[in-house]
Amino acid sequence: MTNPFAQWSRASACALAIVCFAPSGAAFAAQATADVPTAGASIASAASTPAPGTPTSAAAAARSFVTSPAAIHGAVVDARTGKPIPAAIVTIGGRPLRADDRGAFSADAAAADIAVRAPGYLATRARAEAGRPVTVALAPFRPKAVYLSVFGITSKTLREAAVDLKGATAINALVVDMKGDRGITPYPSAARRASGAAARTPNAPVVRDFAALVADLHRRGLYLIARIVVFKDDPLAAAHPEWTVRDADGNIWRDREKLRWIDPSLRETWAHNLDVAEEAAKLGFDEIQFDYVRFPDARELRFSVPNTRANRTAAIAGFLRAARERLAPYNVFVAADIFGYVCWNEDDTAIGQQIETLGGPLDYISPMLYPSGFTWGLPGCTQPTADPGQIVRRSLVEARSRTGLPGVRFRPWLQAFRDYAFDRRDFAAAEIRAQVDAAEAADTDGWMLWNARNRYDPRQLPK
Repeated sequence: MTNPFAQWSRASACALAIVCFAPSGAAFAAQATADVPTAGASIASAASTPAPGTPTSAAAAARSFVTSPAAIHGAVVDARTGKPIPAAIVTIGGRPLRADDRGAFSADAAAADIAVRAPGYLATRARAEAGRPVTVALAPFRPKAVYLSVFGITSKTLREAAVDLKGATAINALVVDMKGDRGITPYPSAARRASGAAARTPNAPVVRDFAALVADLHRRGLYLIARIVVFKDDPLAAAHPEWTVRDADGNIWRDREKLRWIDPSLRETWAHNLDVAEEAAKLGFDEIQFDYVRFPDARELRFSVPNTRANRTAAIAGFLRAARERLAPYNVFVAADIFGYVCWNEDDTAIGQQIETLGGPLDYISPMLYPSGFTWGLPGCTQPTADPGQIVRRSLVEARSRTGLPGVRFRPWLQAFRDYAFDRRDFAAAEIRAQVDAAEAADTDGWMLWNARNRYDPRQLPK
């Protein structure tokens, strides 16, 4: 990831209406009962608000409603507290539905394998049968991750060093490049072969049995996030020049690294990246995280549609909605990385990232809150590296305010590399701790540390 501006117990419960995904996080409350999917789902009649004194547990909620004996129904609860989890995502027959505000769900089916997840918890699966209410308990979990590039995950030395952080530090997760900044995949990708992109990276390092590696990392207790660089894709652009971003003169455009990008407004480029994301989901990743899910930050570029704010934001939100739909059968969390200043800018930062449009299609929004990336500072903060916690704290306050989303819907990227923009300081224990403390004070879904070289000193990391 480059500098932003230089760069899922016992049977007990119930049935109720299931609501679908709100179009945006900020509008979720207003949209919660709209657009309920009809295929495979039934809506039970229900009072919208319990009467005063009504028990609020999942089991009590179950007794408040009448459902068809031919329907499966249940509730989603916190495994630690037993409290209902509102708006948990329940996938039945490949269709994702939302539990109600007391964690209740229902669907027309004699029996089904159901998949359940909710932000701030591990995803899980269960078997549900009509007439036998099921309670699905989700274990609370907050990922605390380090990043591994294509070269990091394929290097046993770098990979094992990262894995060894678990137990010695707070680290319990890995972010792994499944399509990196230079369009390389660390596994034999059928999607990349079919597109012609793989032929452009013939000497790329690969792990031949990547599914076995994922299984081994899971056995070792790690939560796994697949990072997919989306529209910055030089090999795919080489294979399909008709998909490339062009300059004002119609020539193929290259960025500061002399790399080509593919047009974010083209459905063909969406389809290819969704193929790669589905491969990662099939390999067993817990979460798919999209990076470079944006337009290039350069002027006077040409795309398949006019380069307007409306078209840019529609393309990015549209791609993320398509990703959520494609990945629904796999019960993986869906996330995306955004520039740090996107938390602050009222427009789309000219790259299609408008934070108010991202809550609907995403489980997690991951702003890159590297102090070194805030080259223009913030009001009252002209040297972000001198107070790294302030950058994280204030940016998360701004993001939560603008979206109306709780902290658990965010998981920031934090800086674990030497500053390049201000005083060239090393980001060691104090600087990392300040950022982590700020993120945890905002109740984020954990945090992620970025170091492009994949070098993490356990002595510098939170315990």
